[in-house]
Amino acid sequence: MAEEKTFNRWMVVVGAVLIQLCLGGIYIWSVFRKPLEKAIDEGGLGLSPSQATLPFSLVLIFFAIATIIGGRWQDKAGPRLVSTVGGLLLGAGLLISALGKSFPALVIGYGIIGGIGIGFTYVCPVSTGIKWFPDKRGLITGLSVAGFGAGALILAPVANALILSIGIFSTFMTLGIIFLVVVVASSMILRNPPVGYCPLGWTPPEKVATAKDSYSTGEMLRTPQFYSIWIMYFFGCLAGLMIIGQTSPIGQELAGYTATTAAVAVMLLSIFNGAGRIFWGRVSDGLGRMKTLFLMFTLCGVAMLLYNVIPAFPPYYWIGVAIVGACFGGYLALFPAVTADFFGTKSIGGNYGFVFLAYGVGGLLGPQFAARVLEATGGYTVAFIVTGVLCLIAAAITFATKSPAGQSS
Repeated sequence: MAEEKTFNRWMVVVGAVLIQLCLGGIYIWSVFRKPLEKAIDEGGLGLSPSQATLPFSLVLIFFAIATIIGGRWQDKAGPRLVSTVGGLLLGAGLLISALGKSFPALVIGYGIIGGIGIGFTYVCPVSTGIKWFPDKRGLITGLSVAGFGAGALILAPVANALILSIGIFSTFMTLGIIFLVVVVASSMILRNPPVGYCPLGWTPPEKVATAKDSYSTGEMLRTPQFYSIWIMYFFGCLAGLMIIGQTSPIGQELAGYTATTAAVAVMLLSIFNGAGRIFWGRVSDGLGRMKTLFLMFTLCGVAMLLYNVIPAFPPYYWIGVAIVGACFGGYLALFPAVTADFFGTKSIGGNYGFVFLAYGVGGLLGPQFAARVLEATGGYTVAFIVTGVLCLIAAAITFATKSPAGQSS
């Protein structure tokens, strides 16, 4: 079917970016960690590093789990309803955190309810964009999730300024209201293309005779390719989310920077996170997904290992933040495209939900791993070495990962 005349498919990208800018607020958690560790009479809760990191770890795992549910739901009900429900839950989670002013309120509101809301919403613009742009999957998945990575660019300094002026819990309240309004309004733009849709001037590539057009989730889970993809994604997210969750503390504790300067590093990470999604997505459309992933995992692995030079050479802090941010952003752009390339788009919401669970497990373990290593050893050296080596292992796995049809990707 030719391109629909009554709807400009690029409007989906506009809605996606606005939604993802709000969802990307979870990446500024490192700005909140130190204030939450302060004593109650100083406006915090007196939490330990691992306690102050737990809401961030929980929001990531519930985000990933909810992506499976939201993906399968939006495959049947369409993206608008599911995304709207997610926006309402995200806003409610932050409001609960603000009003509760306690560790349990943060865990339940931000970590669980907020994570479920993000998961419901996140998958909708991603899967919708893939369906509208079969001719530009890498670029569009990059654009669709660029806002998620770039959200911290705007929100990190805003949140830091709000914390200093009105306190951490009023900051949660303010952000919760903003996220609720913007996500719900932007969700109204989302819609699926008509059945048989094909962009004008684009001819779908011919498939080999034995290749399946689309895999159900059950069929996907029976392929070895799914597990290779999942493991690679997990290793990359373990490293990337560990750095994202600890960027501000690492800058203060290893490089000796102030909280305000470290918040700038969170902004820098956001810039490269967002740009990496677009850049690597576009590169993969020409170079191929697996070759691009090999380059990204290699760069990320080396960068993680070099984080250990920060105490002796503080400027590397900025270099490491940029490299890890760009590579992590690329993972979020490429793995939805890889899922569509390998398993088709008919069940892309549910299929990518299971692939995306790797992100959640990485988010649950990565930040907590860094915090536990810090408490046990007084530094992050072991955490940097382990995650760096795992990224290099993921780079090697790309050579053994081919599409189910036996074609390169």
